[in-house]
Amino acid sequence: MIFSSISFLFFFLPALLAVYFLVPRRWRGTRNTVLLLFSIAFYAWAGPRFVPLVLISGITSYLCGLYASPANTQRTRHLAVAICCTIGLGLLGWFKYAGFFAETVAQFAPDFPIPHIILPIGISFYTFQSISYVVDIYRGHIEPQRNPLRVMLYIALFPQLVAGPIVRYETIGDALEHRKETVADFSEGLTRLFFGLGKKLLIAGPMGRIADAIFAYDPSLLSAPLAWTGALAYAMQIYFDFSAYSDMAIGLGRMFGFRFLENFNYPYIARSITEFWRRWHISLSSWFRDYVYIPLGGSRKGPLRLVGNLFVVWLLTGFWHGAAWNFVVWGLWFFVLLMGEKFLWGKLLDRLPAVIRWVYAMALVTLSWVFFRAPDLGHAMIYLSAMFGGSSGEFNHTLFYLLQFWPEWLIACAACFPIKLALEKALEARRDSPTFALIHTWAPKLLALLLLALAYTRLVTEGLRPFIYFQF
Repeated sequence: MIFSSISFLFFFLPALLAVYFLVPRRWRGTRNTVLLLFSIAFYAWAGPRFVPLVLISGITSYLCGLYASPANTQRTRHLAVAICCTIGLGLLGWFKYAGFFAETVAQFAPDFPIPHIILPIGISFYTFQSISYVVDIYRGHIEPQRNPLRVMLYIALFPQLVAGPIVRYETIGDALEHRKETVADFSEGLTRLFFGLGKKLLIAGPMGRIADAIFAYDPSLLSAPLAWTGALAYAMQIYFDFSAYSDMAIGLGRMFGFRFLENFNYPYIARSITEFWRRWHISLSSWFRDYVYIPLGGSRKGPLRLVGNLFVVWLLTGFWHGAAWNFVVWGLWFFVLLMGEKFLWGKLLDRLPAVIRWVYAMALVTLSWVFFRAPDLGHAMIYLSAMFGGSSGEFNHTLFYLLQFWPEWLIACAACFPIKLALEKALEARRDSPTFALIHTWAPKLLALLLLALAYTRLVTEGLRPFIYFQF
């Protein structure tokens, strides 16, 4: 089920809200059970056969969390962490990477069997949550949860189940038992949900149509302007698609009393690749930092070890996004750029004017998305060549895609900058005025309703596109 679908917006969510809020607030356990059952139903909508994987993840997290507690012997704790990682990463490796490795081997041994495996939606996300829960207990950062239903709800909570953000238990652990749903939180959450819906259908959707059309051309025949238009369209699509899902997940969580951390912080205003990755997919970056980079030694063991550790992190980051060589190259692309900024041209970059640093960062990020969007590495390399004039340029429909979608381009470019935050800050500074206070209170809500109406119109007239990060 998809947040931007009619079945979710007009059937699943209203049914959940009706049942959930009919249960008295003091019956916290019953409300949690309702939320858990609806979360499992939400996941089962995409394929009931994969529900056992979520249950296995929850059960593994609960049992291994109990034995990873400092109350047990060191050997028992190590074993609990090892079992959790083995089960979680084993299932992830089989469903996500077995086919890739088999195809790689088959290139050298044609008779090697290639399994045909369907990737369960969200397995990368809830696997990482399971591992973080057990490891944080082992480290003494959190106490093990004795109620298995609460652990299962943490793993299976539907807003972030299939496409993140990756939620740490310490963020919502207390809320599983002691949260208080309020009208103010519900209103803010619903507003955030509708804003995310608008981003998905009104910006990411049109940008996706442009990117799909241009990437469908033979890349060897693209003109440089058209190739850049396609890459920029995909840059807009993936940002507004993924940040829209995060907005909707955060909004839905807020409606039920949970406060998820932000996953994006205007990444396209970054003035370096280092800054970009502090703003993009924050939950994934922090996960790899805390559970891979730091355990490997971080920067504490000299520059060579630092480079090696970051190489591993970015190799895994690329591989996490997809079982294909273009994703591996995408991850290593950022490794090279980050190492360059750290050891080679970072100080020079800091002395350049801000606008030049911004152009530098956005150009390199846009180039990286070609590896992400192209169907394979060969297609990506030819497409990149076209961007720099290395093709015949027979297809030059750039003006069509710019003029046909000029409102969406304009809105997308404006929404990349923190204009909304600036307006909120300006209104907040004038809250002593009744007029500005009224605008500050009601303008976001009225705009959210307008976005809902426009998004619904777009949904029924043009259909539904899945979220990009469902494939990860």
